[in-house]
Amino acid sequence: MPNNTPLYPKELSWLSFNERVLQEVEDESVPVIERVRFLGIFSSNLDEFYRVRVADVRRLAAFAKGPEQRDRFRELLNRINEKVLRLQHRSFAAYSKVLADLDRHQIHIVNEDQLCERQLSFVENYFHDEVLPELEPFFIDDRDTMPLLNEVSIYFAIYLRLEDGSERFAAMEIPTDNLPRFVTIPPRRDRQEKVYIVLDNIIRACLAEVFRNVLPIKSAQAYMFKISRDAELELGEYITQNIVDRVTKSLKKRKQADPVRLAYDASMPEVLLQLVKKKLKMGRYDSYTPGGRYHNSKDFMAFAADSARLCYKRPKPILILPRGESVFDQLRRRDQLLYYPYHSFRAITNLLISAAIDPQVREIRINLYRVAKNSRVVAALVNAVRNNKRVTAVVELQARFDELANIHWSNELRDAGVNVIYGVPGLKVHCKLISILRQEGGERVYYSHLGTGNFNESTARVYCDFSLLTSDQGLGQDVYQVFEFIQYTHQRPTYNYIAVSPYTNRPALIAAIDREIEAAEAGREAALFFKCNNLVDSQVVERLYRASAAGVRVRIIVRSMCSLVCETSGLSDNIEVISLVDKYLEHARVYLFHNDGDPQVWLSSADLMTRNLDHRVEVTFPITDEMHRDSIKKIMELQWSDNHKARVLDAEQSNTRIANRGTGRDLRAQDAIYTYLKRQKLSEQ
Repeated sequence: MPNNTPLYPKELSWLSFNERVLQEVEDESVPVIERVRFLGIFSSNLDEFYRVRVADVRRLAAFAKGPEQRDRFRELLNRINEKVLRLQHRSFAAYSKVLADLDRHQIHIVNEDQLCERQLSFVENYFHDEVLPELEPFFIDDRDTMPLLNEVSIYFAIYLRLEDGSERFAAMEIPTDNLPRFVTIPPRRDRQEKVYIVLDNIIRACLAEVFRNVLPIKSAQAYMFKISRDAELELGEYITQNIVDRVTKSLKKRKQADPVRLAYDASMPEVLLQLVKKKLKMGRYDSYTPGGRYHNSKDFMAFAADSARLCYKRPKPILILPRGESVFDQLRRRDQLLYYPYHSFRAITNLLISAAIDPQVREIRINLYRVAKNSRVVAALVNAVRNNKRVTAVVELQARFDELANIHWSNELRDAGVNVIYGVPGLKVHCKLISILRQEGGERVYYSHLGTGNFNESTARVYCDFSLLTSDQGLGQDVYQVFEFIQYTHQRPTYNYIAVSPYTNRPALIAAIDREIEAAEAGREAALFFKCNNLVDSQVVERLYRASAAGVRVRIIVRSMCSLVCETSGLSDNIEVISLVDKYLEHARVYLFHNDGDPQVWLSSADLMTRNLDHRVEVTFPITDEMHRDSIKKIMELQWSDNHKARVLDAEQSNTRIANRGTGRDLRAQDAIYTYLKRQKLSEQ
């Protein structure tokens, strides 16, 4: 791609996405409990951003070739840290506003200085009975380095003044693994009110008691801090070593990886802060984020004040493929398109449960990337083995932050007799496929699932994703061949209907964009309408600029990172980009092409990122059923029409207008989508 093609840094674009999450905290039209949870999402996102994105930039800066390249990465790190600080300040103000709004609904989150005598007595008893046995403080002023800290935990740096006038410095983990972060305490007066105190403040209220029996304490103050470590897995290429052992060893190394960020209470005394930095041995490319007295606000995601009226109303999911009739008979009559969370994920579990006990089913193959904690999908696969089916599960052990869970599931499946495949060397397997082979009248008949999201009952309740369940034999043979490639990587199957990374996805996408460019240059109508999580691949961005210059109308719904600079004269006049952040997480990948009036609709597991197109096993597949194509286009248009007028110009992302939803807009679109899909099901009946 030409070096002068404008690309906005993906890391700064990601921060703009998290800013849109913060907008949901600030939006008073959002139910107040949901705003608390969005604050948790904002915090959790930021932690992962430092572990993954900033860690990458830090490595690039450390190993840069020459001062010019090194300065470029340093400048990027500076811009990242400046923007993070601005967002942190906004998040503190948003948190204070949320607390005030909770107060108006008789829900109070109090600190240790706001306790009445009755509440203080409860807190002291709770501290001695539940908290004190869990605390393990350690002194940091008499050691060379900090002991190994858990990056998912929060810590207190503690300033102790002794009766003789001397000082000691200590640290202590807040035991949120064993105790709730939010503790319910008695109300002050009104029995209708609900009062909570965070675990941190219970410890603060009784901090001197932790050291009273070993030191003559005059006073004790605690200041919160936490670290983020580099999350990169270094697996190496040890051919003789079991992949499970390699991932397990690498996860242990991750726990000892270099800290890349220190977030701390800005009121921490300078002498204590410098001591913490020194003992952590932070480097020159590391980030320091001063903040308020609370960190790990991601725990707010689980805040569960019992008040349904202060949360989003979630309609009952529409059930496709009920258990009353054979799912295979239903699929033979017509393919089924599901759009979660509007449709119920039970269609998938019903399919697998039925396949497990159906006498005519011979084989089941499936990709597992992230599964639910108590997975009915895994249970159905185990039961299929009990019923003498051949079952193959491709379990991706490198699914970031789900590695341990996937090792657990792979062991459970293997112990049950499932043929477990641990992916493809050098590639992540990210496609969302099921292949069911059934014997019907002496013939092998394929029933298949192709989708955009994981086989996870929990996320299917909040993630927007598509699933296609089909008895189309052409698609079925292609899906089966993907599993053959994963199992026998020396093979290079030919696919007739689908595009598969790392071989044919990129060429298929570029060719489809080029067809729209050719049509526009010939004076014919041309249009592209994409929806994805991330758009950062340089070749795709360059092709979209070229399409805009040719007169192709380009509309893109992107949830997170977007390196494309849109609506810029002479570059991207015909490209509009919006972002949807709301009660559902937008996760589907949809690619629509005008195609000279014969619309092509593709669904995919792949985002428009180099890693998805070149370094993973991903599947893009066509939607050929006219009703299903119309459904997808209708959903996309509803989301676009209710959001594109709500412009939010990010001053950091020069000339790039990424629109967040306006007050109530996307909620109207969601209601319209649910009504549309419900009517569609009734019309089919």
